[in-house]
Amino acid sequence: MSGYTSFAEFYPFYLSEHRDRRCRRMHFIGSTLVVAVVVLALASGQLRWLWLAPVAGYGFAWVGHFGFEKNRPATFRHPLYSLMGDWAMYGQMLRGKIRF
Repeated sequence: MSGYTSFAEFYPFYLSEHRDRRCRRMHFIGSTLVVAVVVLALASGQLRWLWLAPVAGYGFAWVGHFGFEKNRPATFRHPLYSLMGDWAMYGQMLRGKIRF
């Protein structure tokens, strides 16, 4: 995790990489689609559709970074902490603690 000894230490950096609201919105859409794909795949018993979850999640997030934020996604340098950050930010957005 080069340079970060905990998620708590990493998360402020993660948030600083998501200052543009349009990028956060793209993350929110992608994460919501991930939840929808997983729920629908499990409910229907069609598990072959689970491959769409990472495509939706990362696809929307990366469009947000390259298109709006103009930075390189933290996923490339900090994959686990970045994934944790995605869901922490998603939860905070759902609770209204982070604007989107």
